[in-house]
Amino acid sequence: MPPKPLAPLAKKLMKGVIALELVGVFGVYGLFHMMNNSRDFRNTMNRRFPSVLEVYYQSNEWAGVYGIQEGDHQAWSAKQD
Repeated sequence: MPPKPLAPLAKKLMKGVIALELVGVFGVYGLFHMMNNSRDFRNTMNRRFPSVLEVYYQSNEWAGVYGIQEGDHQAWSAKQD
């Protein structure tokens, strides 16, 4: 009896990898969209995951959008006073 070909298994694995990548891309886009629209959400991210917020600020600076980080820090310090 000849061994079964691995083609069906490879197809299933490839579909799973593609599905995981799509979920990851949409998840990252959703996170970016929420951080882009809400200063309060950025404050929450600053408290919980500061490294993620730094990546957000860096990506905006690479895209030519400056001043978001400074504006956030000013607003947050004014809120504490």
